[in-house]
Amino acid sequence: MIGCIARKAACLGVTAVAGLVLAAPYAVAKDAIADFYKGKQITIFIGFAAGGGYDAYARLLAQHMGKYLPGAPSFVVKNMFGAAGEVAAAYVANVAPKDGTAIAGVAASQPLARIFQSGKKQTYDPGKQHYLGSASSDTFVCMVTKNAPVKTAKEIFSKELILGTGARRSGTLTVIPQMEKNLLGTKIKLIVGYKGSRAIVAAMEKGELHGLCGMNLSSLNSRYAHHLRSGMARILLQQSVEGDAGLNAAKVPLMYNFAKTEKQKKIMRTIYAQSKFARPYFVANGVPAERVAALQKAFLATWADKALLAAAKKRRLRVAPIPGSQIQAIAADLARQPESFIKEVKASINFN
Repeated sequence: MIGCIARKAACLGVTAVAGLVLAAPYAVAKDAIADFYKGKQITIFIGFAAGGGYDAYARLLAQHMGKYLPGAPSFVVKNMFGAAGEVAAAYVANVAPKDGTAIAGVAASQPLARIFQSGKKQTYDPGKQHYLGSASSDTFVCMVTKNAPVKTAKEIFSKELILGTGARRSGTLTVIPQMEKNLLGTKIKLIVGYKGSRAIVAAMEKGELHGLCGMNLSSLNSRYAHHLRSGMARILLQQSVEGDAGLNAAKVPLMYNFAKTEKQKKIMRTIYAQSKFARPYFVANGVPAERVAALQKAFLATWADKALLAAAKKRRLRVAPIPGSQIQAIAADLARQPESFIKEVKASINFN
């Protein structure tokens, strides 16, 4: 120390050199990432039809994320419809290049594949993918037309409510109302085969359906708020544990409060957990770790972009991003649950 004081200038020089040495690996890694992505095109594969909520969020991400990734690559969105998002998810996990140029925008149900897929039919392992994060958390709601026979939340237990959905086995428009039917005894009847929420709402407009349940509130506000304003439709109830602050203030009931046992509540919490990562994105297992880290950092930075936030506000899209680590933690907690509980959750979403 005394010698260092005597040779202050020399010591400062050593310190500066040491700092450069420590910073060098980061600089080299950043340069390598920039070199890789420069001139590249990244494709975001969305497992849903164009025009819906998942598509809207993905196009915002594609428009702005290149600004925050070293090398400034371009982004495109490709819709790969099928099996409530599983087709696109499996394609990115199994087929697409594992170099960080393919991103999957998946359904909120995909990280819970232990519930929604059987071992023999599982097309990929969501737990092994690298989650970039989710664009938002959300609240699921049930929207019905003004002519629906069910006028109050309680009447869903005594009057038939005909709802539209897509796939039989997955997707929140199926599993959430089906779970509530099996677990709580609602009189819901699901009509399958619709290609996205737009087709379902079109059928509601024609009087073919009473509504749809398990829909993200953000999608409803961005795509169908005019139906609420006109009185053609209304929000019957919230399918959530805590609910949305605005809907709570308006005293829109929570389906969770109709649970009678702790086991019912635990199953509902498990299914409703999808609202915590309403718009998740991942890259495949096998993508180099340094690129995964760069993508995760750029993903979160993108959702704080002022231009993006202005566009999201105009489109009534809720932006409340969460990091990929939170999605991984929820998936890990599910993996720790005993098989007996998983069987009970699966039974609650069996289609009949």
